[in-house]
Amino acid sequence: MILIGMLDSPYVRRVAIYMKVLGIEFEHRPLSVFGDFDALTKINPAVKVPTLITDDKQVLIDSTLIINYLEKYSGHSPAPTSASGAEDLRDLHLTGFALAACEKAVQIVYEQRLRPEEKQHQPWLNRVTQQLHGALQTLENGLRESHPDMLSVAGISIAVAWSFTELMLPDTVSRTLYPEVIGFTLLAEQRPEFLATPLI
Repeated sequence: MILIGMLDSPYVRRVAIYMKVLGIEFEHRPLSVFGDFDALTKINPAVKVPTLITDDKQVLIDSTLIINYLEKYSGHSPAPTSASGAEDLRDLHLTGFALAACEKAVQIVYEQRLRPEEKQHQPWLNRVTQQLHGALQTLENGLRESHPDMLSVAGISIAVAWSFTELMLPDTVSRTLYPEVIGFTLLAEQRPEFLATPLI
């Protein structure tokens, strides 16, 4: 398999880490949607990363859909949880808000770094920033109750979301606000699968 995209994308990185967790060998091609636009267009006309080229040359996009495919490909099935599925539901809850944090952080980065300052719309930036903090606070509250497995989809998504946000938006998020998220991420980033898949 071939995974395409830069690891400074939280979506690409979550897929790459999870592929290592699942023990799936793959080639990584670090193409940028900006610097390698023309090359990416030939592979994926939507120019969206991550892009996964499967063994049978099928092109898949969207990190969640790719992860779902990889679990089926590897024969991985999550460990059974309680009869009510409460832990599964918690992990879906955390994953959803981690992805929301990624989405809002990426939107802010694009607005601040790609759009000329005189064309930036501050009310929209304020709204997206509020959404980012809402997602992070939800993760903070969830982690105060219990921690998912660091190498689960939920655990990887939380850690990747915070690492990206802290690196790219240090003036937007305060480390004092989210100690549980930070502590969880620091531990996750020491796992071999994370160390072998650095953000930068």
